[in-house]
Amino acid sequence: MKQLKAWLAALVLFALPHSTLAAVKADSQAPDFTLKNIQGEAVRLSNYQGKYVILEWTNHLCPYVQKHYDSGNMQALQQKYTAEDVVWLSIISSAPGKQGHVSSEQAQSLSEERKASPSQVLFDENGAVGKLYGAKTTPHMYVIDPQGILRYAGAIDSIKSANPADITRATNYVDAAMSALKSGQEVTEKMTVPYGCSVKYAS
Repeated sequence: MKQLKAWLAALVLFALPHSTLAAVKADSQAPDFTLKNIQGEAVRLSNYQGKYVILEWTNHLCPYVQKHYDSGNMQALQQKYTAEDVVWLSIISSAPGKQGHVSSEQAQSLSEERKASPSQVLFDENGAVGKLYGAKTTPHMYVIDPQGILRYAGAIDSIKSANPADITRATNYVDAAMSALKSGQEVTEKMTVPYGCSVKYAS
């Protein structure tokens, strides 16, 4: 019976999507990574140690992402925090041929058209970094403190809808986490369930 249970457990684990196997935890070291930016330059997370870093998983064709960009909500957050010397990394994990995959030129055009203000747009075509962080949706947000510790992971806000009208009624978890950290307080909501479109991994 024990062998059967062990075999079934292994089978279930094998059957799970790769992205569910990664488990980043609040108040633990954020996994380091290196990705290419629009200019083709290598950007390494640990090079930003000493600064707050916000990670945003994005897919411009996702209605939930469009909710926050078409309303200007995402750009306002980017502008607010980059002005405070926070590093904002927008990460695209859509695989080639999948929804949301873009070239460097397309990503640059999108940023200009939407007046987006991330510090960097990064490409994760093989999905390795997304799976490392367990990124499940677009958007999926993460806040990392200057010591490289993950302090928040989850949804951008508290109302799971694609309706821009809900933004003003929602609690913005990213803003709340940053406000708490900047004032030296504990983050109240450290891990929340993200909502949005599934990240379009290759597999």
